[in-house]
Amino acid sequence: MYDYVIVGAGSAGCVLANRLSADPACRVALVEAGGSDRKMEIRIPAAFSKLFKTAYDWDFSTTPQAGMAGRSMYWPRGRTLGGSSSINAQMWVRGFKADYDGWGPGWTYADVLPSFHRIERRVGSNHDQVYGTNGPLWIEEVPDPSPVTTAFFAACAEVGLRRLTELNAPGLPAPDYAGYAPTPVTQHRGRRWSAADAYLHPVRRRPNLHLVTGGHATRLLLDGDRATGVQYIDATGAPQRLDARREVLLAAGAIGSPQLLMLSGIGDPAHLAGHGIEVQHALPGVGRNLQDHLAAGWIVHCPVPVTLVAAESAWQLVKYLLFRRGMLASNVAEAVAFFPSTPGLAEPDLEIIFAPVPFLDHGQTMPPGHGITVGVILLQPESHGRITLASADPAAAPVIDPAYFTAEADIQRLVAGMRFARRIVDSEALRPYVGAPMRPDRQVTSDEELVQFLRQWSETLYHPVGTCRMGTDELAVVDAELRVHGVRGLRVVDASVMPRIIRGHTHAPTLMIAERAAGFVRAAAGVAPRVADSPTS
Repeated sequence: MYDYVIVGAGSAGCVLANRLSADPACRVALVEAGGSDRKMEIRIPAAFSKLFKTAYDWDFSTTPQAGMAGRSMYWPRGRTLGGSSSINAQMWVRGFKADYDGWGPGWTYADVLPSFHRIERRVGSNHDQVYGTNGPLWIEEVPDPSPVTTAFFAACAEVGLRRLTELNAPGLPAPDYAGYAPTPVTQHRGRRWSAADAYLHPVRRRPNLHLVTGGHATRLLLDGDRATGVQYIDATGAPQRLDARREVLLAAGAIGSPQLLMLSGIGDPAHLAGHGIEVQHALPGVGRNLQDHLAAGWIVHCPVPVTLVAAESAWQLVKYLLFRRGMLASNVAEAVAFFPSTPGLAEPDLEIIFAPVPFLDHGQTMPPGHGITVGVILLQPESHGRITLASADPAAAPVIDPAYFTAEADIQRLVAGMRFARRIVDSEALRPYVGAPMRPDRQVTSDEELVQFLRQWSETLYHPVGTCRMGTDELAVVDAELRVHGVRGLRVVDASVMPRIIRGHTHAPTLMIAERAAGFVRAAAGVAPRVADSPTS
């Protein structure tokens, strides 16, 4: 019997395990389907794509997408301690003030900023008022950025963008995020610093924290309208259970959390009945409101052999192993720019990510030579999809339908973004580093050609959210304190609770959500709001 049972040792689960077990009188269990994160490719920043389609990845695929030339699209998600924070590109991009102000009461930018500060240990910045500096998560600069990244900054200035003093700093007196900046990264001295590094590993020896790896949660245990625990299959295939005296905290992510709710009989009654699952609590919004950032871009050959294609050379390996510097210390996505698709928008709705490497097919296709990528990301998609069950078998992957490009406005905004990005590629500043097209492999100029290219080659930026969204309407799944509507002792704490996807990257707000949730849980138990400021206390 535990006070709290947490499902998922990803970004949110690591935070919850740390903060709740800081009270020595509180017994906490954390169950994770994946295994250890002690793998060299997790630690080496530039090696993250080598973890895709391995045992460290859930290796999901979407349904065939009509708007994407009928493609079934690959969705990597972390399956190890730290979750996706152990296999991502380490970008710390919080999103805009307006994003959080639109989430509802209790979740405005002013409400959430203290939690961001509590997470962050930012170094290399002169803006202490923007970041926290004493938190458990190291946020630093890429130690050896590419010379091509410097040229990209000059190209951004050439096309009229301004240099931001800090990527996550709102301008004064009013927020103004349009511009470019280096990417702050979750690294420490050239090594990835995941949520597990920040929150879980420092406290794993606490006697009141019980960690289960290789434990695949199969359903929630319910007693009437109250969650009482979790059933899971252990690494040997045997069924096990963890009982919760106070609460069950579901932190399995935007795919796993709605799937486990539905497997447990919590969801849309018609959908559950179709799979022979007895309805325990009708909650039709479970799995709906799926949102994701879609990315496309220009990939061109580089006539100068200075890109990350050479990252695995003997010299670069020695440089990294001895000094934690060089190309292998790159997060690959070294720079970011924000801009509006049309003049007059209150906030940018497009992002550019610059990578000094040809990032082909999620890094799974070997580049034919040196090259660069200027990627364009749609930040506020109007297309919303859904997660549903494929069957009542917990081992079966859920059905993922992001419904990409079902809203015509989405593809038109990406067309505008591609045209703007082309101006950067064609700039004088980048001219020494730009050769023949690589993808597309020919010049694409008309809107019709651009639309065809986007349907054929756009991919996820790995940011699914929204499938257990917070709110008060009939399709909301959790309330403002992340309690599941109608089920006592159960909260969802991960990216699935976001009502609207942010204009940023989802790792940062997921940690923030978990920090706030830990406070809600402690308050409900009558514990002081802040048990410890240090993760190792």
